[in-house]
Amino acid sequence: MIILIGLPGSGKSTVGRHLARRLQLPFLDSDQAIELRLGCSIREFFEREGEDRFRDIEQEVIAQLCAQAPGVLATGGGAVLRLANRDALRAAGTVVYLQSQPEDLMRRLRHDHKRPLLQVADPMARLRDLFAQRDPLYRETAHHTVETGRPSVSSLVNAILGQLHITPPRRLN
Repeated sequence: MIILIGLPGSGKSTVGRHLARRLQLPFLDSDQAIELRLGCSIREFFEREGEDRFRDIEQEVIAQLCAQAPGVLATGGGAVLRLANRDALRAAGTVVYLQSQPEDLMRRLRHDHKRPLLQVADPMARLRDLFAQRDPLYRETAHHTVETGRPSVSSLVNAILGQLHITPPRRLN
């Protein structure tokens, strides 16, 4: 399994979908799986139950998703906050950290109102805090790091494939 980690807005879901398509593998998204289980949005659950309860559910879902292989798994930005998740992700496959600078993330997320951790007075300061807190955890968990910067999705997919030394299957037309 190829597992993508990184801050909110780093491209895990978008890049993951494209990577899975290129490798002809199933795509899994832990946030989608959590919302399916909860029957509501993560933002609603977060507001109603709080972050600790959300992280409990997230840990259970990640354990279940890590048991499914092969595939490409995009995780939520905070998945690495718990040691159990970091261990499960590393054991389940190859973990790729999509590293994004807070300034790049702000540019991508400035109109996104779905992310509960960014619904604050100063989202840029919040992104800098999240980066400072989580970057060491992403680095600890990842087998490989890909700097996202401003390249296209296909460039990021190619960079991941190059780091993993994977040649995608040929399409038969």
